[in-house]
Amino acid sequence: MCNLYTVRQNPAAIAAFFGVTAPRASFNTPEESYPGGPGLVVREADRQRMLQSMVWGFPLRLKTMKPGSKPKPVNNIADVTKNMWVGLARKPEWRCLIPVTEFAEAEGMKGSKTRTWFSVKDQPLFAWAGLWRDSAEWGPVYSGVMTDCNEAIRPVHDRMPVLLMPDEWERWMHGSFEDVVGFQNRCFPDHLIEMRRTADPWLKQMKPPSTGQSGTLL
Repeated sequence: MCNLYTVRQNPAAIAAFFGVTAPRASFNTPEESYPGGPGLVVREADRQRMLQSMVWGFPLRLKTMKPGSKPKPVNNIADVTKNMWVGLARKPEWRCLIPVTEFAEAEGMKGSKTRTWFSVKDQPLFAWAGLWRDSAEWGPVYSGVMTDCNEAIRPVHDRMPVLLMPDEWERWMHGSFEDVVGFQNRCFPDHLIEMRRTADPWLKQMKPPSTGQSGTLL
């Protein structure tokens, strides 16, 4: 499960990297993204790619929730063939690229977990495969697709984001549904992952999400 990632690039640099027009408006998005908070997404509209700020996590109301309680942000997608996701995954207009510089996993004993960061070798910025939609609760929202981890990440976690190399962006955005499923079933190359362990507490400066509670994996 990925509940924390960073984008340590300004919007103009992100737009240039993904080959989209630099945004006219400024975005109020932090370097560190948390479930229920804002993040940047590359999506398409009228066959043009654009950079947009959205909320990280699809709003989900559980039957066990009290009336009037806030939805939970579903920020990770475990299986694109499940009912919640398959309709969006089949349509290219609801696919997106999530810009990332590093993503983190918690490591260590309960109560003293630290942040371990992962990045893609020789890529100061890379893409995480995602889906997005408009929601009545929070406006545009997005979630990232997850897969089984490779051996480079296995010492810390058994899952990882579906990472895309630049020559795979087009197939994710416009390929068939079988292509989408294929990305989720493939193993990302071990040698392309770089690990950076830190002594930073996992909960260090973690702010309450602006729209809901902690992330959920479906």
